[in-house]
Amino acid sequence: MKKLKKVAIAAVVGLGLFASASPAFAAVGDQGVDWAVYQGNQGQFGYGHDKFSISQIGGYNGQGIYWQSTYASQVQSSIAQGKRAHTYIWYQSVTNTDLAKSILDTMLAQVQTPKGSIVALDVEDGVANTDVILWSLQYIKDRGYTPLLYGYKHFLTNNLDLGRISSKFGLWMAQYPDYNVTPVPNYNYFPSWDNIQVFQFTSTYVAGGLDGNIDLSGVTDNGYKNGNPEKPNTETPAIEAGKEADHVKGNAKEVGMTVKVNFSSSAYATGETIPDWIKGTSYKIIEKSGDKVLLDGIMSWISIYDVETLDASTSAPVVSTGQTHVVQYGENLSGIAVKYGTTWQELARVNALSNPNIIYPGRTLSVSGSQLASKVGVCVVQYGDTLSSIAAQFGTTVERLVSANGISNPNYIYAGQVLNF
Repeated sequence: MKKLKKVAIAAVVGLGLFASASPAFAAVGDQGVDWAVYQGNQGQFGYGHDKFSISQIGGYNGQGIYWQSTYASQVQSSIAQGKRAHTYIWYQSVTNTDLAKSILDTMLAQVQTPKGSIVALDVEDGVANTDVILWSLQYIKDRGYTPLLYGYKHFLTNNLDLGRISSKFGLWMAQYPDYNVTPVPNYNYFPSWDNIQVFQFTSTYVAGGLDGNIDLSGVTDNGYKNGNPEKPNTETPAIEAGKEADHVKGNAKEVGMTVKVNFSSSAYATGETIPDWIKGTSYKIIEKSGDKVLLDGIMSWISIYDVETLDASTSAPVVSTGQTHVVQYGENLSGIAVKYGTTWQELARVNALSNPNIIYPGRTLSVSGSQLASKVGVCVVQYGDTLSSIAAQFGTTVERLVSANGISNPNYIYAGQVLNF
């Protein structure tokens, strides 16, 4: 989960208290992850036994509503891998019900996870109001979803009447002793409180950082029949879309394309296990035979459906002066600029955008220029990447990457950032 700040606060709880508070549902003990834009378009699971994801759709940052462009594809990817997908909303300084209603009406209309699934409010910064939070959680419940309140115990207890809230609604509580790699929860640091249904026990689930969570009550089954994501209680756009989440689909992947091995892939065509270090790393397809491919640096046949392409599959259109673009859900200024052969800085200038990071679905943008955008590649930054390593991978230069992406500090890029090349 993308947080404005991380804290590690220790509070000891007896294991007996934890065990007695957990009813016997199918998903009790299931582990999973939560994702924001920093985990990239399809996110990443920490371990093969992970069963659920919770993705940020966007939210309110104290100044305005914003969207996370990675939300829909993360949900699609999670469901396509047979995981249970859920949703959370950043909820900072929401202090009255009129504002709350506006935010929730906007967000809930775009939720891609099934009815009954979790829609959590992430309250960990700014001003918090107990009555508004209670109203908001009930509003989510009335619209057919499972509401949870997320936060750190220290912040929630200092800023809210948490007892009033937990008596009516479940909590998703975060607390961890340090930032060492932690693959399983340490209940010596469990944040003792009533009605904690999901425990976030680390922000370093794997090396490089990833939030790890454990389901204490079976709540991550909600929205899915018998825990089976192929048979949700109600249809969601992500179910079918998730099966084709790659930039280039299925057997259309060709020699020369840049790909990475899906985290859900398990075995080569020979039956040998694919090592974890191979997954998520970029490779070139050097040979193709039927529905199998050889990747440069691996040299063992792998199913074409087990690799995700990084190559863009379409070219941008020709733009005539004075053309406009209506912002669609999930778009950001950089992506729109690529489509029209311009830069996000130019779009911000022409449209007098005071905050280029916040654009709203339905807004009409003026698009300047009359140029043809050549076919543009897209790279999602992975943990450990640098501009020089990305430039080498994709046959470009650091200077071109800096220019194409408006990077002010070439030494600072982050995992999940989308770069054009």
